[in-house]
Amino acid sequence: MLQLAKIIGTSFGFGYAPVAPGTFGTLFGVLIYLLIQFTIPDQMTPLLLVLIVTGTIVGTWCCKMTEPEWGHDSGKIVLDESVGVWITLLCVPFQWWIVVAAFILFRFYDILKPLGIKKIDEGMHSPASVMLDDVLAGVYAWITLQAVIWGQQAYF
Repeated sequence: MLQLAKIIGTSFGFGYAPVAPGTFGTLFGVLIYLLIQFTIPDQMTPLLLVLIVTGTIVGTWCCKMTEPEWGHDSGKIVLDESVGVWITLLCVPFQWWIVVAAFILFRFYDILKPLGIKKIDEGMHSPASVMLDDVLAGVYAWITLQAVIWGQQAYF
């Protein structure tokens, strides 16, 4: 079970990147989004919702399973970044600039952890908090992205 938790928690190995594993976990999430977009785009919203809910639950389990060996909030666990970017990409129209903006916005909120994001992990310090801080970063990035999309549509 530990090996399965490592495989899934690292987003199928993306978390083993020698530098910026969180960025690679986000990239994994974007690649899954693009796979859905180019194969079954009409199922995007339901599939992302399933991935977000399942990823959050399974990611919490992965954190719990790997914590004795890797410690709390290991940089190798990047499924939380994948889930966060899926939240950011939920219910947005497909355009390349939007995908790039979602990536950048999510990484911004995930790295800087403003608006109470940092308090979640520090306050709870649990396997669930590892996932929840990225869920909140994804929500903030989604709100920002929606405002950018709305502003772009209103302006042009």
